[in-house]
Amino acid sequence: MKRAYRKLALQYHPDKVTGTDEEKKAASQKFADINHAYEVLSDPEKRKIYDRYGEDGLKQHAAREQGGGRGGNDIFDMFFGGFGGHGQQEEEVRKGHTIYVDLYVTLRDLYVGKELQVVRDKAVIRTTSGTRKCNCKTKIMTRQLGPGMFQQFQTQECGTCPAIKLEREQEPITVHVEPGMVDGQQITFFEEGEPLVDGEPGDLVFVVRQAPDTRFERRGNDLLLNATISLVDALTGFSRTIEHLDGHLVTLSATGVTRPADWQQIRGEGMPVSGNEHKRGDLWVQYTVAFPAVLTEDQKQTVRQLFG
Repeated sequence: MKRAYRKLALQYHPDKVTGTDEEKKAASQKFADINHAYEVLSDPEKRKIYDRYGEDGLKQHAAREQGGGRGGNDIFDMFFGGFGGHGQQEEEVRKGHTIYVDLYVTLRDLYVGKELQVVRDKAVIRTTSGTRKCNCKTKIMTRQLGPGMFQQFQTQECGTCPAIKLEREQEPITVHVEPGMVDGQQITFFEEGEPLVDGEPGDLVFVVRQAPDTRFERRGNDLLLNATISLVDALTGFSRTIEHLDGHLVTLSATGVTRPADWQQIRGEGMPVSGNEHKRGDLWVQYTVAFPAVLTEDQKQTVRQLFG
């Protein structure tokens, strides 16, 4: 791994790269990502987190330490190219149950994003006085019985562990709802689920649940809206504004005749695309024409003269 690091660091070092400013900037970012990857792979704890949870796990670990994460899986793959994965496969670790919690949000929350503070009533393991029989991992030992004769046997790494007890405590959790998330999408907090004696805690998973909106309907990244116009507007054209989910105004207009159930597409006024909030879907408006309930005889005559 050290040889791979030195080779990549030399290749992308800013002082070694020649070319355009854009190429130098890209090389500088790659050099920073390579250093980040080497830092993770050289740290047993961080590497364990990466092997088990990937880049998302590293980001949560960094957030707990008030640091930051960067880089992607491709940077780590550069260190392992041709070696069949991210190193030797780890022994499977027993984990507690994963907890799933429905997180109810509005369509506006999914449009602009939201930070929610959730208080979790959590079970935690505390040590107490005394000892207990443990379920620690076993390891294979080899004993020589004589010339050319060996015996293998299993033994626990320890015989007893401190006694424990389960306590309940309330813990605040900040959940970030990103713009463009969809109903059913999951937000995972690694190792924040139920604890397991002689194992690792399970995960805590928030499942996004969108409440119905009174005006807009979501279809993928598009939004659907029903607008009612008068018969006069339907025949002669119109221009009006509506308020969008975040409060900005959108203009609806037509210069020709609008028939009942006609659709109008307004590009770029739909939902943000998850992971790329600068890209948006479209707004589709379906028009309902409000006909008058009654007409006077004079009005009827005028209509006949116009359309007869």
